[in-house]
Amino acid sequence: MRFSAFRRFFSFMSTSNKVFVSRKIPQPAVDLLRAAASDARLDIDFWTDENAPSRADLLRRVRGVHGIYCCLTEKIDAELLEAAGDQLKIVSTMSVGYDHVDVRACVERAVRVGNTPGVLTDATADLTVALLLATARRLPEAMATVRDGTWGAWSPFWMLGAGLRFSTVGVVGLGRIGMGVAKRLRPFGVSRILYSGRGEKAEAVEVGGEFVSFSELLRISDYVIACCALTDETRELFDYVAFEQMKRSAVFVNTSRGGVVNQDDLRRALETGLIRAAGLDVTTPEPLPPDHPLVHLPNCVVLPHIGSSEMKTREDMATLAARNLLAGLKGEPMPSEVAL
Repeated sequence: MRFSAFRRFFSFMSTSNKVFVSRKIPQPAVDLLRAAASDARLDIDFWTDENAPSRADLLRRVRGVHGIYCCLTEKIDAELLEAAGDQLKIVSTMSVGYDHVDVRACVERAVRVGNTPGVLTDATADLTVALLLATARRLPEAMATVRDGTWGAWSPFWMLGAGLRFSTVGVVGLGRIGMGVAKRLRPFGVSRILYSGRGEKAEAVEVGGEFVSFSELLRISDYVIACCALTDETRELFDYVAFEQMKRSAVFVNTSRGGVVNQDDLRRALETGLIRAAGLDVTTPEPLPPDHPLVHLPNCVVLPHIGSSEMKTREDMATLAARNLLAGLKGEPMPSEVAL
């Protein structure tokens, strides 16, 4: 063992590290953390309630900890970092997105940040395609007619939806999930796949992706899918001006972050027929109040943020977050570290 590695290991073993886990997490991750605790001086405080901790509880429980294992429901900002103290080493979030973490404030305090990309790509891409199909083919509306007894005799024009064959699909943000969506849509007979973002992607050739400007993507696409991260540049990217550029027959799908959409503008676009329909797995806030106008629009399908809600995926996310946490406490390279 090299001296530097030995020093990190000895420091980890000889110093008691306190950790707060802010949500109930899948058992494989719990087992991994408890095994580490039994092998080293690691004191783990697990939040055991089904619901997320209140802000007051969160601020209280992080005092004096060296590591925080959180989810996207917990806001990790300067106030919380101050409450934790200068000994804090690592914030590990069980999520791909980290817009709930003030990474800059963490860097200023030499606190490392880990996230869980990659492991939920397939699950989220599957859900995105499912949501697109449910929205385009009006499945929730059709199901409602069965439940409320308004399902009548067959008609050539009743409950007509939109298909994917010969369509143009625009993906805003061709990252891992965007690529996963594009690969899944190709076999449906899609004619063109467009994408926009910061620049061209070499891997786009795998799906025949064409790099275009955001405006061109909006103007040409029959389906517009948001797969981008929430940043200062993408916040409320989809506003009324964006919806005005889309086809009146267009379907909009968002499985990225609710903050990339101006929801008031989306509501107006749907109510006035500016676009045909929308499917959302993410909203602002979450959960979306049941009396919110988007919930009651017949041409809007709203899901409760279930993109990664697949058992093996959640276990993989949880264990990756645990490995990030343990590596951060030891001062070792993390499997997935966020860089500012």
